[in-house]
Amino acid sequence: MAAKIIEEQTHKCGYRTDCDVSDLYLGRRGLKEVTDLSRFRLLKYLWLNHNKISKLNFLGNNFRLTELYLNSNELYDITGSLKHLTSLHILMLHDNHLTNLQATVKELKGMTTLRVLHLFHNPLEQDAGYRHSVIHHLPSVQLLDREHVTQKEKEEAFKLYNPHRTAVIQSLGFGRRIDSVPGSRPAVQISAGHRSSKSLRNCANTSNSNRKDLITLEDKVLLRGYQRSIMQFTLLDWNKIPVSRLKRTEEKSMEAPQLLTLQFR
Repeated sequence: MAAKIIEEQTHKCGYRTDCDVSDLYLGRRGLKEVTDLSRFRLLKYLWLNHNKISKLNFLGNNFRLTELYLNSNELYDITGSLKHLTSLHILMLHDNHLTNLQATVKELKGMTTLRVLHLFHNPLEQDAGYRHSVIHHLPSVQLLDREHVTQKEKEEAFKLYNPHRTAVIQSLGFGRRIDSVPGSRPAVQISAGHRSSKSLRNCANTSNSNRKDLITLEDKVLLRGYQRSIMQFTLLDWNKIPVSRLKRTEEKSMEAPQLLTLQFR
């Protein structure tokens, strides 16, 4: 039945050879199975929506597909059937029976050009953190379930799935160094009183776990200064370096050039 419908559709569109087929509409035909479409190697647009398809074993060599409409079918699992379609821009999988969110996003993870993805009206939509998970694993998606992916959602997904990297970025942004992720108990405690610069220097040389923070802003700034990396510059006065002619005519030996080295934090 599927083979007959495909032949009728290609004849209706005026395609003479399989290589001429770039788009194929097979939607709303009551199809339960589809014959292998590998012979249509230049196929780019495929509609299979509103059928009764439960298995995707007919797209083995259709690497040029850019738009694939599989919505309103009876798909329970897409593992191993779509990951090779890395040229997809639009993928419609809504209104199916997909239950495993992790397996689904893993299957689609290699689609770096995917821009539009619909997964709503699937059981996996009920998973906690569903939208953030899809946004994190498929960063190229711009329109998810008919809603645009915002920058705020991307940042939230990044923080949720990269807590350690988020902690590092926050520490760099505020000019401080931390050894724990957000939400953990800080190792630094506040102690009252003013300390001299010598005690601050000793404090800067101790480990973070034993270092006591300061109340006054001036002391904090001074302590931060001691923690900075040492920078060193070496200067040479080229005016005191004789040219080759003077080296040949000078009777006494020339003194070695003096280098001036500066270090600061």
